[in-house]
Amino acid sequence: MLAFFGLTWARLEAWPLALLVAAVIVASVLVGRPGRARLRAAIHPAQWAARMAGNRKGVARRQWWFGGGALVLMVVALLGPQRGSVLMPVPRRGIDIVVCLDTSRSMLAQDVGEDRLAEAKKEILGLLDVLQGDRLALIAFSGDVRQVAPLTRDTETLGWFLDSLSPNDNRRGGTDLGGALSSALEMFDGRNGSHEAIVLVTDGEDLSGEGQVIAAEAAERGIRIYVLGMGTEGGAKVPAEGGGWTRDANGLDVVSKLHAATLDNIAEVTGGLYIQAQGTVLPLEQLYKRGFSRLQGRQYEQGFERVESDRFQWPLLLALILLAMEACVSGRLRSNASKPEWVEDSKTKEKEVA
Repeated sequence: MLAFFGLTWARLEAWPLALLVAAVIVASVLVGRPGRARLRAAIHPAQWAARMAGNRKGVARRQWWFGGGALVLMVVALLGPQRGSVLMPVPRRGIDIVVCLDTSRSMLAQDVGEDRLAEAKKEILGLLDVLQGDRLALIAFSGDVRQVAPLTRDTETLGWFLDSLSPNDNRRGGTDLGGALSSALEMFDGRNGSHEAIVLVTDGEDLSGEGQVIAAEAAERGIRIYVLGMGTEGGAKVPAEGGGWTRDANGLDVVSKLHAATLDNIAEVTGGLYIQAQGTVLPLEQLYKRGFSRLQGRQYEQGFERVESDRFQWPLLLALILLAMEACVSGRLRSNASKPEWVEDSKTKEKEVA
């Protein structure tokens, strides 16, 4: 929208119609007067005077001004003039989403992009961009679980918290899927699972084996779990904290592999979806569009939106008044004026013939 003359115009794409109206008005001026002059020159002066007898002077000009002005005002109304604004209450609907991000050291394996954790953060940031009225909470987990952010629509703050997460914040090693899912269930208000969802982003190394148990509890509450598997089934070595590679008790390099079967079972038991990040374009956004965005949204507290005030009614009303005035203007005198002589002569001749 652009502002002209203190007004904003909501439908400036209709400007070609304004040019068309201006062209019609200019053409009527350029063609009308010469046409009238040629018509008068072609008719005998007596006949012209007889035809114009009883006509009001300047009526055609007034009708032209009324009609042209109405046409211009209708075009102005079509352009959508707006001035001022009001705050209107807007009901918000959305779902509650808890994202559980695996920050264990195995997520530093470099078989997906830069590393699994960095790619997971990028996917979650992409999800924040497509949320529409939804609330999102963030949980970080490894062998321990940390509730990083409660349910909120403040995506900017969520992005800041997400960027700060790293394996250095973990108090315990390993991957506790059951603890992460249990903590996610605690963050919901328990009203109705139809508007609640859990997003699990991990490589699936469930050392405690409690993931399936908590997934069954979520299914009983009607809460679906959507899983994004980070990594590959071939796996990759895990970087050590001081450099080099992490080694097991036998001195061998630890290779972290994606446990796709475990993650697929967790999603399936709740009626959710599982997608593997490797080889998929924008996998988390696909989970959102194909999965939890279709869940039944719940109406939250009303927000307010500033809405521009339409002013098209005024030029439209003036246009209707001008059209009514044009229709009321008569080009003939209503008085019993004497009839033209050529009319009287024709009637006299008709009587003589009879």
